[in-house]
Amino acid sequence: MERESLLIKESIEGSEKAFASIVNIYKNYVFAIILSFIKDYGEAENVAQEVFLQIYTSLPSYDNDNFKAWISRIAANKSIDWIRKKKVKFHEEVFENTTDLIDSTIQDKSNNPEISVVDKEKKEALISVLNSIPEIYRIAVEKFYFQEKSYEVIAEEENVPVKTIASRLYRAKILLKEKWREENEAL
Repeated sequence: MERESLLIKESIEGSEKAFASIVNIYKNYVFAIILSFIKDYGEAENVAQEVFLQIYTSLPSYDNDNFKAWISRIAANKSIDWIRKKKVKFHEEVFENTTDLIDSTIQDKSNNPEISVVDKEKKEALISVLNSIPEIYRIAVEKFYFQEKSYEVIAEEENVPVKTIASRLYRAKILLKEKWREENEAL
């Protein structure tokens, strides 16, 4: 503890060597916390960098209580922020793609049968990809994105905790992206 306090003090005073020592001591611990939230190793590395940057900038406000717990909170919060950003980005992408698909379907195509065929193929590919993922994920996606139900409503309907719905939607996003890529590479 005394060495830790000294490293913190020296880091606050601007010692890069002291902060590098803190990083070396806690890097595996921080990485393990992040990986418990984010299963993508590369993304976890990016979040770890953000965590240590946050630790460095927040060290002057550290209250000398429990350094390991303090670092844990930062790592957990950064991981949760990353998940939220990914969820919002995915929701926007799905909405954008769905809107494009709907818009292109609504437009008058009676004069261009080629466009109608392409749109029909897009719809079929979307349905095929959605139907290729396990049912528990497909149902969660349909209820959340297409029926616009909240996590709470879906959880109640499925008789599971809200966190389970969040987890299913997160996993569904990954599966849908993988399947969509596979479908498009096959074309």
